[in-house]
Amino acid sequence: MLRIIKKEAKHMKMQRKQFRIGALAKSLGVKRFVIRFWEKEFNFNAHRSEGGQRFYEERDLERFRFIKTLLYEKGFTIAGAKKQLTTDDTPIIASQKTTIDIDDESKIEFDEKLIMFKNKLIEFRKLIS
Repeated sequence: MLRIIKKEAKHMKMQRKQFRIGALAKSLGVKRFVIRFWEKEFNFNAHRSEGGQRFYEERDLERFRFIKTLLYEKGFTIAGAKKQLTTDDTPIIASQKTTIDIDDESKIEFDEKLIMFKNKLIEFRKLIS
């Protein structure tokens, strides 16, 4: 009877989507050593098999995906990413549709237009007060 229960428990564990470090790294588009480094830096302990192999679940994948976004796309430092992770458990990340990549020349032009707009708003405020 005990063997049947253990077998069923093992089967239930297998039903959860789990990844080994190689599959997780491939899904994220990084090398395995990057995952190990992030585990160490962000105090993350992966579930391990009796043989010591790392296993990750879907929520782990999402957490690593968020870390990658902070570091690679948003330009956070490790310290900044750690702070972001500890200050907000459910951060909002802008999708690619809401972000704009512009070159330096366009950024200068944008900044100049923004300053002009700000000055116009100040003038308008003076008129209506």
